[in-house]
Amino acid sequence: MNHTYVIIMAGGVGTRFWPFSRTSYPKQFHDVLGTGRTLLQQTADRFNGVCPPENIFIVTSSLYKDLCQQQLPQLTDDQVLCEPIARNTAPCIAYACYKIAQHDPEANIIVAPADHIILKEEEFQRTILTALEATKNQDILVTLGIQPSRPDTGYGYIQYIPEPDQANTKQHPLRVKTFTEKPHLELAQQFVESGEFVWNAGIFVWNVQSIISAFKKYLPEVAEIFDEGKEDYYTVSEAAFIDKAYSLTKSISIDNGIMEKAENVFVVLSDFGWSDLGTWKSLYEVSDKNDDFNVIDGHVLLYDTKNCIIKTPKDRLVAINGLDGFIVAEYDNVLMICRKEDEQKVKAFVADAKERGTHFV
Repeated sequence: MNHTYVIIMAGGVGTRFWPFSRTSYPKQFHDVLGTGRTLLQQTADRFNGVCPPENIFIVTSSLYKDLCQQQLPQLTDDQVLCEPIARNTAPCIAYACYKIAQHDPEANIIVAPADHIILKEEEFQRTILTALEATKNQDILVTLGIQPSRPDTGYGYIQYIPEPDQANTKQHPLRVKTFTEKPHLELAQQFVESGEFVWNAGIFVWNVQSIISAFKKYLPEVAEIFDEGKEDYYTVSEAAFIDKAYSLTKSISIDNGIMEKAENVFVVLSDFGWSDLGTWKSLYEVSDKNDDFNVIDGHVLLYDTKNCIIKTPKDRLVAINGLDGFIVAEYDNVLMICRKEDEQKVKAFVADAKERGTHFV
């Protein structure tokens, strides 16, 4: 029996990617990079050879069950776990881990978001296998750490205990000293300047007994709720149990709920071309650019325009003159034009657009 499992979290709406990412069709279901595969499909593809297809589980909103099964038709109903309401990542991970534990108490689990970009697939697999080897027989919680390129306040920061032999640091997990979720800018700057911190990639590896033990210790109320489902997982009563469980559980991230508190957290230093693709600017950074540093996806005429990301429908001709450093994005009857540096305002645009009609968001 292959004891390696993958949980892909695919329930987010991706508001900061509006108007491309919408409640009815979030970004993980789009072919964002123009590769012919959606972000969700690319994430599942990434684990080919790491675990068998039947050991991949998707946790998503009940709104997106059909989308998941259309894009990953190899999945059975039991492999698509539907959340009735969004409760952040801790309940999402608890649901999947408790269900897997019922089937395989020796499970060794990878948890990954559906909307991240990994440019170096082979290096990613090597890193994952390093983590899996460590978690197989040890009571540790492993996260993957990325060398920070800027003091970004949107990421969690991991301070690790370095080893004397620096050449060996990528061969096995290093003990984590502190775990800080989304610090303010001044603190993020101090973290980056110290050279002792890496970004938390939001990709976790652990064996199922270790994570259940951590839930019992740090989020006992969540543990109690999902432990009660032992008789319901993989049966016709699972959906009814989950509806009740989610009505009782609080909304909390795995980072705040467990990773910041646990004493057995380790990090594998990683370099596999990672981006969490949270914003238009992050897509701009990982995309190919022309001679004027523009990223273009659409039928576009450009004049005196540079440093822009432009994503418009293929059936519409768009002419742009005199822009520098803008996002121009059109999808499903919504057009957004915004300075790249003001991309954090997108959430405010979405809130205002909602007042004009829910079909716009």
